[in-house]
Amino acid sequence: MSTRARRSSFPKVVIERDTDTDESSDEEEEEVENDVVESDDEEEEVEIEDQKVEDDIVEDKKGKTPITISLKKVCKVCKRTGHQAGFQGATYIDCPMKPCFLCKLPGHTTVNCPHRVAMEFGVIPASRKRTHNSLDYVFERQLRRGVPSIKPAFVIPDEVNCAVIRYHSRRVTCLEFHPTNNNVLLSGDKKGQLGVWDFGKVYEKTVYGNIHTCLLNNMKFGPANDGTVYTVSSDGTVNCTDLETGLSTSLMDLNPNGWQGRNSWRMLYGMEFNAEKGLVLVADSFGYLHMVDARANSKTGDSVLIHKKGTKVVGLHCNPLQPDLLLSCGNDHFARMWDIRHLEAESCLHALPHKRVVNSAYFSPSSGSKIVTTSIDNRIRVWDSIFGNLDTPSREIVHSHDFNRHLTPFRAEWDPKDPSESLVVIGRYISENYNGAALHPIDFIDTSTGQLVAEVMDPNITTISPVNKLHPRDDVLATGSSRSLFIWRPKEKSEVVQEKDKSKIMVCNRKNSKKFGNESDNDDDDDSGDDFSSKKGKGLKKKKANIVITTSKSSKKKKP
Repeated sequence: MSTRARRSSFPKVVIERDTDTDESSDEEEEEVENDVVESDDEEEEVEIEDQKVEDDIVEDKKGKTPITISLKKVCKVCKRTGHQAGFQGATYIDCPMKPCFLCKLPGHTTVNCPHRVAMEFGVIPASRKRTHNSLDYVFERQLRRGVPSIKPAFVIPDEVNCAVIRYHSRRVTCLEFHPTNNNVLLSGDKKGQLGVWDFGKVYEKTVYGNIHTCLLNNMKFGPANDGTVYTVSSDGTVNCTDLETGLSTSLMDLNPNGWQGRNSWRMLYGMEFNAEKGLVLVADSFGYLHMVDARANSKTGDSVLIHKKGTKVVGLHCNPLQPDLLLSCGNDHFARMWDIRHLEAESCLHALPHKRVVNSAYFSPSSGSKIVTTSIDNRIRVWDSIFGNLDTPSREIVHSHDFNRHLTPFRAEWDPKDPSESLVVIGRYISENYNGAALHPIDFIDTSTGQLVAEVMDPNITTISPVNKLHPRDDVLATGSSRSLFIWRPKEKSEVVQEKDKSKIMVCNRKNSKKFGNESDNDDDDDSGDDFSSKKGKGLKKKKANIVITTSKSSKKKKP
């Protein structure tokens, strides 16, 4: 019995090529292509001549239209042909159909944007002349007596002192310094793990993998016990963890019945600790605020809707001098102030409008009289006084941080040691060309003038650094970049440049690293945009497997 060939029902595939496509410079590849074209010349001519006939036959017999695969160059921004946009190395090329990527205004490109040339462009500096009303007078006399009249010089940590590479299995989501031990840094990651690292001894590190099942979004220390830390996660739980044993206790679970669909799954993002009342304040992805009694380890009171229903509340912060004053921010394009003593729905004291999602909102660390917010419209907004008009900010500073995909959101945070309450730190998204390398600096900005005080970077840190935390007591900056942690300290001007101490650079092999819990050591990560194996660092991966930090251009690199 003769075999019968099966008739394929797969539709016809037509490939469209761009006539402007750059030809390959490799002569050998061109010769091979020419040979193939010559050998199949007759078949291609027949196919071109009978293309319409074959399409009609396919449509008549099977009722299917041919699939068209286009190889033309398409703009990544507007999805149109004829031009290219996006990053070309360290340079961002704008789409002619869209406004400037940095300031969102038409008429110029990102390369020559005036806000990129001078960050203080268009910013009105804070007035030095003080106009006192009754509240300002009381504030100046009682609350800000310790603030010096002469603004001191800023201390900038601009040199990497030590680092631990690939510390976490997923990207870092939050950082927190220990309240009493100056050399201990806590970090959370996308997998829900909690890391405890003593960067004074470098090699003393622990990763607890049984804290949460997914993103650890925030953490706070309680004032009563510095050996325990409170954490919230996208799994909808509030946990209290002992740092010595790694034992975790669940204080609240918003999803007791497990996964019931995305419309009912609640995730926790914002978190704050009210020391006076002993309350842990947490906010979920549906716009509600929940309160947990830290003394009874249980939920107390009813949930209150503080933002638009169905939107995330991503940040909470209590005023340092008046803890009953709460500041929240979320995806409804607002930052709101609340009085915890009279907390009800739609009872906010002030609503601070923004044009897009607000990533963070913080009171100033010493007096609590100022507010700084970070929005993904590439704006850092500053309010100089909470007693004045809050309808419009005192100034808006244009800064590149409009990117959240595969990245932890950028947040501008105050320097807790700055007595003038004007210095903030934030990572930058748009890369800069430093000696041919595309680097993403960490910016120190003076919020009173909008000027860029300093931009710190290291030639071997090619990933974006969205998570940055300044030490409350020492001149130290902690950075979470991808899965790694870096500690920055001020560079001594009189110090002779020496080779970096190799004992302060630790590369973690997660297969041999000590972990607790049932979490696997899977190296796969869907955060392809923030890993050392990303496109920008793919060509340097083999060379930099053991090369992480250099002190200066004259420093010798460690050979792999």
